[in-house]
Amino acid sequence: MKNFIKIITVIGLVAATWGCKDSFLELAPISNPNAEIFYKTRTDFDLATNAAYNTLVTVYHPQGPVSYAGELMADNVTIFNISGNQADKWQFRDYSLAPANTMVYQFWQDFYKSLYNINIILDKIAPADIDAAYKSQTEGEMLFLRSLYYFNMVRIWGDVPLVTKPVTAAEAYNILRSPSTEIYAQIIKDLNEAKAKLPATSSIVGRATKGAAQTLLGKVYLTTGDKTNAAKELKEVYDSKQYELLPSYASLWDVKNKNTKESIFEIQFLGGTATNPYSNYYLEFFPNSIALGFYGAGMNQVVDDIWNEFEKGDSRKEASIDTGFVDAKGNFTAAKFPKKWTDKTAPLINQSIAANNNFIVLRYADLLLMLTEATGEVSYLNEVRKRAALPLYGTAAYPSKYNTVALALEHERRVELAFEFHRWFDLKRTNRAIPVLTAKGKNVSEPKLLLPIPNIVRDQNSRITQNAGY
Repeated sequence: MKNFIKIITVIGLVAATWGCKDSFLELAPISNPNAEIFYKTRTDFDLATNAAYNTLVTVYHPQGPVSYAGELMADNVTIFNISGNQADKWQFRDYSLAPANTMVYQFWQDFYKSLYNINIILDKIAPADIDAAYKSQTEGEMLFLRSLYYFNMVRIWGDVPLVTKPVTAAEAYNILRSPSTEIYAQIIKDLNEAKAKLPATSSIVGRATKGAAQTLLGKVYLTTGDKTNAAKELKEVYDSKQYELLPSYASLWDVKNKNTKESIFEIQFLGGTATNPYSNYYLEFFPNSIALGFYGAGMNQVVDDIWNEFEKGDSRKEASIDTGFVDAKGNFTAAKFPKKWTDKTAPLINQSIAANNNFIVLRYADLLLMLTEATGEVSYLNEVRKRAALPLYGTAAYPSKYNTVALALEHERRVELAFEFHRWFDLKRTNRAIPVLTAKGKNVSEPKLLLPIPNIVRDQNSRITQNAGY
């Protein structure tokens, strides 16, 4: 990850000095006293805020928690021989996860270390003697990030320890798992506060906005079954006219076409040199080969089931899936892998590749499909299909096998948002994970729709309970 973190600050030192022996949450850094003298000026908070946004790189890394859960545990992708601890990685694909899985523990650490950065900014900015407007916007941004992380955590683990301020090791020991209902209540509270503090547009590219907070809030409401409030939030974003579909789906993935009108919240990368915070999606999703001069990691390799899901004539298939690669000798190797983050102009650096792709967390097509889910109105879904030049739902030419709005949405979200870390979460939200995935040979049951609490966490604090089934 060293290539991503460009700004070295006190926050970075905080994260680097955490030790697992002090607290199951690892939220009490040795360098804590530095916080008392650092958070004073707007410059201090600028540095801290940049560091907080940098945590997105870890959480949404192609081998990070949202990728492993959102894609590898669903039915779009697989992995074959992949570098690192293969057995632990295969456990996600095969629904054989164990509490001793090293990746699960790493993901737990990643989230709580990221939350520490966010919580300390919220704690220190409230009494700071700085511009009120700047303070309010920064608070809104941090509340958005905290909500985004807890939303992913509660969907991945269910009940988790709820930490909303910096805590000592002794305090952390007494923070046990909060019920998921309390986690969702905190997320909704934070996002309502964030949307009131955030501007419609930001002068700094990549920062959270009111539209991002409302879109995330709409998805949270959908996940909790509150379609009325989901529709309200999503419709306000729709009516704002801040966002729109690009005419061409393929243009979304052009490395030169960043932060478009379709993007609601996007993680920023800058390729080209080893010192830039370059993107790893191209490298990680390339087949496990060094044929092009860099080590492809072989993550999220495309399976035939999603390949066959695309309708005849759907140009999104070609834009989303590559079918192979040609090596330096002109030899073609057939392999299906995600194409959206390809950057063939990126320079090779020490058998890596400094790609320039951003990663879109929330985009307008997602919002349109959620609006149909919240309201039952198919006009929003049909906006997405119209862009793809496909028969509209409700017309005679529409595929008959998707003969309900729910099935039409399931199909459309799968092909429109393929490989963007949505699929598993979508299936869980609509209570379709077990029937869909078991039909495709996945050994999944209700308890397995949550990850285990890591053994190390429970070794450090025996009062932390384990999820059922583990």
